[in-house]
Amino acid sequence: MKSTELKWALLILVIVLLGYILPYTLFTNIAAWYGSFLLWTILAIAIIGINYFITRKWGE
Repeated sequence: MKSTELKWALLILVIVLLGYILPYTLFTNIAAWYGSFLLWTILAIAIIGINYFITRKWGE
């Protein structure tokens, strides 16, 4: 794995951890379910974008 791919992979790991940590720490006082759903949607879109950048040059 190249160093740039490793950096992207570490960023994905951080985003996944944020998906678990933030709803149970910062967002515990938010009673509406859509607060966490919006966060998870944004994080998922970010991971999809990162995966695109990681895999776009694999065929070359």
